Amino acid sequence: MQPIPFLPFVWRDQSWSGQDDDATPLAQRPDTGLVGYDVEATDGGIGKVDEDNAKVPNDCLMVDTGPWIFGHKVVLPVGTVQRVDHQERKVWVDRTKEQIKNAPEYDADADPEDYRKRSGDYYTESYRAAPPMPPML
Repeated sequence: MQPIPFLPFVWRDQSWSGQDDDATPLAQRPDTGLVGYDVEATDGGIGKVDEDNAKVPNDCLMVDTGPWIFGHKVVLPVGTVQRVDHQERKVWVDRTKEQIKNAPEYDADADPEDYRKRSGDYYTESYRAAPPMPPML
């Protein structure tokens, strides 16, 4: 049996967006409706989708970690999103707090392609070490 490849910058499931028309803004940028949502790692909360989320590519989520890791913002590839619950206003990702804390630090002034490669490599390697858990229902 072949392992499922991890594609860090591809949404695994857009069914939660409620949009089927590729011409709608939400279908082009499904993350825009998630600003303010709590973000949960496999072992607990890590923060909220930041109001500056639109400053990162639409295949990433900017998360404000608050005091958890000294007020830093982290950028997660959307491939880490396991599910979204609009009623609870939560996004679940399938990585641990430690994996997220150890991810390459986001720097708005750095070369975006360099950051994208480092981040993609980091999360792809983390999937090789610990494959994603099945979706929570």
